[in-house]
Amino acid sequence: MNLKQMRYFVAVATERNFTRAAKRLHMAQPPLTRHMAELERDLGAPLFVRTPKGVELTEAGAALLDEVPNILSLTERAHERARRAGQGLTGTLEIGVFGSGILSVIPRILAILHAERPDVEIRLHNLTKPEQLEALRERRITAGFHRLPPDDPDIDAQLVTREPLYVGMHESHPLARRDRLRAADLHDQPMILYPNLDMPGLEERVARMFNRENVALRVVQQVEDVLTCVALVAGRFGLCVTPRSAADNLLLPGVAYRPLDSAFLPDVELSCAYLRGNRSPALLAMLEVIERYRRDNGPA
Repeated sequence: MNLKQMRYFVAVATERNFTRAAKRLHMAQPPLTRHMAELERDLGAPLFVRTPKGVELTEAGAALLDEVPNILSLTERAHERARRAGQGLTGTLEIGVFGSGILSVIPRILAILHAERPDVEIRLHNLTKPEQLEALRERRITAGFHRLPPDDPDIDAQLVTREPLYVGMHESHPLARRDRLRAADLHDQPMILYPNLDMPGLEERVARMFNRENVALRVVQQVEDVLTCVALVAGRFGLCVTPRSAADNLLLPGVAYRPLDSAFLPDVELSCAYLRGNRSPALLAMLEVIERYRRDNGPA
């Protein structure tokens, strides 16, 4: 018994008449009659009893009618679920997040994705860049948002945005009286660097900028995350270099931010990394949202 025979059977059993059932199915009556005869042979029992007005169900026919609509409904449901999953309308995205990107750009992108595809479940995991890369290779996450993705043969990355850099300092610091700062203004200033990771990142880029600008870098503290960094700035521990998303959103009391002008570090990128070859429809849908967001918004 196949799905076509089930649908034909339900039409005849509902209409109690082969002519009306054939019309409902948009087919000729003889092929419908043959299909029902084949079904009865397969089951080894008659399903209909002919009457002057049409047909009535036998006990076997009534038993079959109790089950077949449920089977057809489940089949249609499975078909629809598979279709929606294949189009990226359902599924689960395990997302790694870390750093200042979660303060602005990432929530906007995920909000757009959720609005367009509410049945895609989004699960966030706070992971450092090395932890994200490990989780991607082990397929524990679908994608990870972080800055400056490494050149890795197993990982692809899509640019999300580029952000200009700012210097954070206590509002009482003499440099806070200036509108903009250059790297030379940070000569021998007490600097707090982040993130303190076992691979190149913003910390390494800032250190390289100081070196290329021939400016003395005096590091007084290295921390893992932007919030700790800015909290130390608020406590007058030192200064920091951070993307604009932190300057716009981490407005701790006493902290002032000024734009940083440096030809060697004009901005810093935020990327979405994912396992090379992953063709998950939900992931592809998110990457399309990212591309559209970047095209429509440009730099953060």
